[in-house]
Amino acid sequence: MNKDTFQGNWQQLKGKVRQQWGDLTNDDIERMKGTRQELSGILQKKYGYEKDRIEKEIDKFLAKNGINNDEE
Repeated sequence: MNKDTFQGNWQQLKGKVRQQWGDLTNDDIERMKGTRQELSGILQKKYGYEKDRIEKEIDKFLAKNGINNDEE
């Protein structure tokens, strides 16, 4: 998924991100500013996920929410 597409859907995704990863705070969500890279970094910090797992989790989350993530 390209950066613009992810950011374009960010307003819709913020609540769903919070539901999926309940340990994230509102500050965490706001700090992400809709970038996949920020989401990856915060998930790694909060959950201790390895990079491969983070990418799989994000891809699964986006697919579940109807966001095409084929564009990199």
